[in-house]
Order: sequence, then C-alpha cells, then structure tokens
Amino acid sequence: MNTISPRPVDAVIAAASAFLGDRMTTNGAIREQHSHGEDSSTPTLPDAVAFVETTEEVSRLLALCHQHGVPVVPFGAGTSLEGHVNPVRAGISLDLSRMVAVLEVNEQDMDCLIEPGVTRQQLNEYLRDKGLFFPVDPGSHCTIGGMVATRASGTNAVRYGTMRENVLGLEVVLADGRVITTGGRTRKAANGYDLTRLFIGSEGTLGVVTKVRLRLHGIPEAMSSAVVQFPTLAGAVESTIQVMQMGIPVARIELLDDDMMAASIAFSKLEGFAPLTTLFLEFHGTEAGVKEQAELVEAITTDHGGSGFRWETDPAARAKLWKARHDSYWAGVAWIPGRRALTTDVCVPISRLTEALVGAKEEAKSLGHTTCIVGHVGDGNFHQMVLYDPNDPKGLEGAWDMDRRIVARGMALGGTCSGEHGIGLGKREFLETEHGIEALAVMRSLKATLDPKGIMNPGKMFRN
Repeated sequence: MNTISPRPVDAVIAAASAFLGDRMTTNGAIREQHSHGEDSSTPTLPDAVAFVETTEEVSRLLALCHQHGVPVVPFGAGTSLEGHVNPVRAGISLDLSRMVAVLEVNEQDMDCLIEPGVTRQQLNEYLRDKGLFFPVDPGSHCTIGGMVATRASGTNAVRYGTMRENVLGLEVVLADGRVITTGGRTRKAANGYDLTRLFIGSEGTLGVVTKVRLRLHGIPEAMSSAVVQFPTLAGAVESTIQVMQMGIPVARIELLDDDMMAASIAFSKLEGFAPLTTLFLEFHGTEAGVKEQAELVEAITTDHGGSGFRWETDPAARAKLWKARHDSYWAGVAWIPGRRALTTDVCVPISRLTEALVGAKEEAKSLGHTTCIVGHVGDGNFHQMVLYDPNDPKGLEGAWDMDRRIVARGMALGGTCSGEHGIGLGKREFLETEHGIEALAVMRSLKATLDPKGIMNPGKMFRN
C-alpha cells in the first residue's frame, strides 16, 4: 500500500502551531494578502502565515524551517515595490507586524530600541513629547524592520541620511535560529566587522531583524516648507544641483514632474497650482537660519525659470503639502482610470541628474509611454512610474521594457540600479552589471555561509 509522505512544510506548520496556536494560519484570504507587495510581479501563495510576537518565537520557527528546508519570507507592511515579500517558492510568510514595542528611549543620548513592526509614524508620535524625531521618511506606511531590510531612505535623506546612517545596531535571528546582536549605542566604533551594515539592505536573505537601535534627532526650533514651479524639467533639476553645490542645508528637496503634478492636483485637491514641474522643499534650523535658506533657494530657482515661490511655516499648511507629496504614488495610480503602474527607481551622481531625468522622460514619451516622475533629487534619486493598460496583452511587457531602459540609462551615467527600492525580484538582472562577477561571487558566499540551506527569502537578489 502506497503512503504519501507529509511535506516538510506540513511538519513545520504542525510543530509551530504548538507554540503559535492560531497565529500559524493556512487561511486562504490571509495567505493571499501575503502573496505580494505593491509591485507588478505575479503573486505566489505561501503555504502558511506565521504571526510572531517575540524573538524567541522567530528563533524557534526559523530553527524548524532550517531543519526541514522550508523557505521563510519576512513580511512587514507589504509596501515593497520590487517583489521582496512575494514567496516565490511558497513556504512560510513570517509576519512581524505584531512586534510593535518601543523598548527604550534614551533622550540624552538620542537613541532608541524598537521592535521591527513599529512604523515611522508610530515612532514619531511616541517621540513627539520628548522633543525628538526619527527622520527617515520613505513616504509610505512601512515598518522600520522593512526599512532596515531594504536600506530605505526617502524625503529627508538629503539632510539626515538613509537607514544606513541612522541604524546603530540590530538583533538578528539567523537562518538556523541563532540570535545575534550587532552594533551598539556608541556613535562610532572600530571593533571588528560591521555586521550591522551587512544586514541593512539584505532584504531578508541573511536573517530576520527582531530589534532595531536607531539614532534619533532633536526636533528643530523652526521648520518651513516651500513650493516653486518651473516651465521645464531641466530648470527644476538645475536649480537642485546648484542648491546642493552651494551647501544650503535643505532638509528636503523633492521634485514632481508635470504629469505627477497633474495627478496630484486631481487626487489631493491642491489649489493654486498648475500642472508644471514642481519642487517641494523643507528647511530646518533656527528662525533666522530657515528664513535665510529659503531666500537663497528662491534666488536660485528664479535664475532657473522658477516662479510662484511661496513658503509656509504654518504646521497645518506644511502637513497638507507633504501629504500630497506622500500620496503621489496613489495619485499616479488613480490619474488615468483603468491603468496600472509599474514603478522603478535609480540614483545617479547629482551632476548627471539632468541627463538621467530629462532623458528618461523624453525616451518614455518617444515610445508612447505615459510616465510620472517623483524624485528625492537632492541626493540624485528619482522614481519613474510607468502607467500601462492591463487589458493590453503587451502592456506590462512594454512597461518592463521601459523600466529596464530607465535603469540602464542611470547606470550608464555612473549611477546605481536602485537608490532605495532594493533588488528583490525586479532588479536581479542588474546586479552583475553593476558589481561584476567577482563581487557577486562574494555576495553569494556570504549568503551560503549564513544561510547554507537557502531558506531565507529564496529567489530574491540572486536568480538562483
């Protein structure tokens, strides 16, 4: 009599259910929610979803998955744009969204220790009365654990840096269930390999982050926001380059091209704006310093054709402007009914930003694509959203072709295939081109050492 051997994943589900209870689930709707992020890759259902609440639970679950060779895909808020959370080889989707404790805040040293499911918004709400804030702002409602995994940056990076500069240390559960602590509370150390930065940007392929120690910053005495519009994309970009070259310490300098502004005006009900390329800026410092920065930037933008420069110190008015900027992705998606969006990003040396942005926009138009651009242009990073018709059999294929053209152009100008989205599934083909065969071999050897059975987010970053 033939018997069917149980699948390894079934053994993991059964064993993990003993300590997770109904937080280990095979519910179809929950599995579907964990089958994709906000990208255009084909969703894949995990075999089960585990809602973990402690480091110990993560450790026990990974030890089981390592023992049975079952894939594990960490999941935070599901906002990634390159297929990071898509469980392409099924297995367990490890949901960390319930690990939301703020464990420490050291006000005098300006650091904190949190669990990975905490979002930037939740942390800053917690810190507000302490006069501190965490500045890294990708513009989406993502978890800080996910921001660590993708080496996120965002609108404030030009002043405060990316996750790389703002993470002091980590607690990480390795593929076999071992728990390690990296980094510490000091602002500098020369004490061995920098394991913290090895895991930042590793996209869940080396281990699972279960605690994060962050660098915090004091809330500035004064903040103001400004908006200025341009008749040309080049004028806005050249203004940005000059602002940065003059060393004006802007906190944010964001670009929305004419199409993105048209979409944002409609979606966010922005009044008093034309559908023109626009710079959104923010200044932090003393009242006198903020005023001086704004006046210098106004003079620069005027020289490059900018007009209608206006700045706001009222918190409600500032919040409305930045909410419109943060909602720009959804504005682009909603702009043309029936269209879907494929979004890519590149980052180039700031001196090549005009060529990259203007060239990408013009090439898209020449190929018949409607695209919207939003950029963290102060550090040379921009996102281009390709809107395509899902009912056109060649629609998505054409969008992917445009994606590759945008990235290839940026890399040819001395840039990188991703400034902040990460690699995931969508940009694996560019790694060898950017880093070379030998460097890629070193990356693979690190992966093999820390995850010898290849269970951690398999299929991401590398093709196999």
